[in-house]
Amino acid sequence: MSKRILIAQGGGPTAVINQSLVGAVLEARRHGADCEVYGARHGVRGIVDEDLVDLTQETPTHLERVAASPAAALGSTRDKPDRAYCREIFKVLAAHGIGHFLYIGGNDSADTVRIVADEAAAEGYPLRALHIPKTIDNDLVGNDHTPGYPSAARFIVQAYAGADLDNAALPGVYVGVVMGRNAGFLTAAAALARRHADSGPHLVYLPERAFDVQRFLGDVRAVHGRLGRCVVAVSEGVHEADGEPIAARIAGHAERDAHGNVQLSGSGALADLLCEQIKSQLGIKRVRGDTFGYLQRSFVGCASDVDQREAREVGERAVQLALAPAAAGGAPVRGSLAIRRTGDYATDIVLQPLEDVAAKTRVMDDHFIAAAGNDVTPAFHAYLRPLLGRGLPDTQRLRAHPVAKVLAAGKAG
Repeated sequence: MSKRILIAQGGGPTAVINQSLVGAVLEARRHGADCEVYGARHGVRGIVDEDLVDLTQETPTHLERVAASPAAALGSTRDKPDRAYCREIFKVLAAHGIGHFLYIGGNDSADTVRIVADEAAAEGYPLRALHIPKTIDNDLVGNDHTPGYPSAARFIVQAYAGADLDNAALPGVYVGVVMGRNAGFLTAAAALARRHADSGPHLVYLPERAFDVQRFLGDVRAVHGRLGRCVVAVSEGVHEADGEPIAARIAGHAERDAHGNVQLSGSGALADLLCEQIKSQLGIKRVRGDTFGYLQRSFVGCASDVDQREAREVGERAVQLALAPAAAGGAPVRGSLAIRRTGDYATDIVLQPLEDVAAKTRVMDDHFIAAAGNDVTPAFHAYLRPLLGRGLPDTQRLRAHPVAKVLAAGKAG
């Protein structure tokens, strides 16, 4: 089997996806000059179009600069291949003597690797196919956490720390809508922005629990009545008891990608709806809403050092597994890498079956979600805190020692 490796990136970009790419390329160089690495531009679509680049020609210095840059350096896609699509893939792989395929992506990308690996076996094409995990949603089954999530969570923590200071300066209600179709991990991260007993976000709503607008309004009324202000973090995927996302209902006709996922991000409709409900039902005048959209995916200068290190390591480990001597019986190497927590804080990287990950969604554990359904528990804080990395910006308030009122004292006399 040729030692030539083809690597590609799929799905939504992240702040550290290029660490996995560069980790794979540099690890391949340790396996000899005959181990070449090609990259497919824009995922599996680039393979079919034979739009390939020779990553072996990149200098280590430049690769390190790419590794430190967010977003997918090779470009991405959400294509889902069928049998005909896979046959076109195999034509290109055979023409270039490629026997190893590494795909960096989320659960839909794992499904793509599964499809390609199954079709390769059916066609008799000798292919080692491995899925390298990434997603800001943190929703890959079998992973303690997924590369990309810690950096996006770090962004959310910092964004909410700033939003809370802003809201304290000019009190009112602030509603931020955060990515997360089915899993609330990213929205939940906002809770780690709190520094004081009255810090926001004061309310956190996740798609793991049914969302009731009237109960939401009651929560906002209670917090605003107590503090004179309220900061809210809500997932884009929140839904009522029937399971249909509120954002999709507002949009009417919901757009879906090739994998059947409803597209919820970017419209701002959910934030607008909730803000309008607060104004009209509660009579609060100062109400502001934001939709974080793509900002949390590839924000420059906000990556977690833990995330960078682990994303690099899964890329390195993928190459080690791909180039390992064939197992007894000659079964092709295939699978999805996963990060497992083994201590406080320590991890291991394991290979799990593609079928365990492909097109499946992990959601937040029940013990991470507060019983009231509008906050997270200390267990979630303990889970996320080590992933955020070092050097989070510090914020502080004035101690505000009061000056005795002179005029008021005179009036009282």
